[in-house]
Amino acid sequence: MIESHHWNEECGVFGIVGHPRAAELTYLGLYALQHRGQEGAGIATFDGQRYHEHKRLGLVSDIFDPGTLGRLEGSSAVGHTRYSTTGSTVLPNVQPLVANLHHQAVALAHNGNIVDARMVRAGLEDGGAIFQTSMDSEVVLHLMARSRHRETERRLADALDRIHGAHSLVLLAGDTLFAAKDPKGIRPLCIGELDKGGWIVASESCALDIVDAGFVRELDPGEIVGLAPGTSPRTVRRAPEGERAACIFEAIYFTRPDSILFGRTTGAARVALGRQLAVEAPAPGADVVISVPDSSNAAAQGYSQESGVPLGHGLIRNHYVGRTFIKPSQGIRDLSARIKYNPVRDVVRDRSVVVVDDSIVRGTTVRKLVAMVRSAGAREVHFRVSSSPIVGPCYYGIDTPDERELIGARNTIDEIEKIVSADTLRYLSIEGMKKAVGNGSGFCTACFDRDYPVPVAERLDKAILEKS
Repeated sequence: MIESHHWNEECGVFGIVGHPRAAELTYLGLYALQHRGQEGAGIATFDGQRYHEHKRLGLVSDIFDPGTLGRLEGSSAVGHTRYSTTGSTVLPNVQPLVANLHHQAVALAHNGNIVDARMVRAGLEDGGAIFQTSMDSEVVLHLMARSRHRETERRLADALDRIHGAHSLVLLAGDTLFAAKDPKGIRPLCIGELDKGGWIVASESCALDIVDAGFVRELDPGEIVGLAPGTSPRTVRRAPEGERAACIFEAIYFTRPDSILFGRTTGAARVALGRQLAVEAPAPGADVVISVPDSSNAAAQGYSQESGVPLGHGLIRNHYVGRTFIKPSQGIRDLSARIKYNPVRDVVRDRSVVVVDDSIVRGTTVRKLVAMVRSAGAREVHFRVSSSPIVGPCYYGIDTPDERELIGARNTIDEIEKIVSADTLRYLSIEGMKKAVGNGSGFCTACFDRDYPVPVAERLDKAILEKS
């Protein structure tokens, strides 16, 4: 498998009420959210009497076809595209999850990680609960079933009060769609409006654009909202007072650049990150700025604008890279970066080059990129990173390497500079990140400073709920 120099995405959720082609719009929404998860996807619709489901492993475009979507009847739907952060990649772990709760059928889709899921699940199993999946998301349904309340919205609020971690979720109960965020607001979630009284909830606003829905707003941390056709959004629970901790890495890398996050597009935030990087880490005498495409294009643009150094397209990315079935000998491993990227010699030859990337995880790909740019004739290679050194794993919904694999956790910046063989290597400071992305509220920067906003008692890997 070709190595990635970024972290893997989390999951994408989508919900809709009040549209006769709910399944088709959900398919399009999931297509727009495909970058958030590529392991599996599912859609559940409600036709007024019963739910219809279709879930498979694979990409959204491979899972659904016109015939399948035609069988998903109803004007309400919930969809999910998955990258597993807890639970292995098997079909039962593909969402949405559909369950009957005291004569009320519901469908749930969740993005994030419930950090105390093992403890909560153990208590439920001791009380007789039988689980169908190894996902942390399923504990929400069991907690709702155990709630003493009768109304679905109060059951949901009761369940969410009993878990900790990150949860941005949608819950379809008949023709009412509920949207909820955890009290820290770690993962993104927004509301959109359709013509003729329909409503949408999605992880990112790019999923609203593809179905021509208007962006209304982002959910506040700790908020629960109910949405029904032909009525205004109803606040089930308001955001509590407390420290917010939105994932800053969403703005740096994960969220699509055309999505609105923290009040503006993430593309604009990344330009600001690049500008701040140029202020903090100039490269005197540089001739050209290039990006590591595609996630760093906007940051490189900002660096060029602020520094006055011209922007060039010095690396070309192969967008059709997936798994390779060539035997992974050492020689092939050494070529892995070349399979994904290729330098443009006319842009970098005989020049002092600033290479801008959004992050460094293990450092192996960066070392190969530096060598590649040098081999194309660059006189100097100055590597600039529009985030701080990654020193800790994420426990809130991003699949991260073991801390021992993070180059920033094991080495100083000067040591990393030598390891990757750059003439200079500089990162953006944590305060610089906050200033560039800033929206007047707090951020989770735990992967950069190990200051975890929600306490974590144990290492969370994908299979944590499958271990004894």
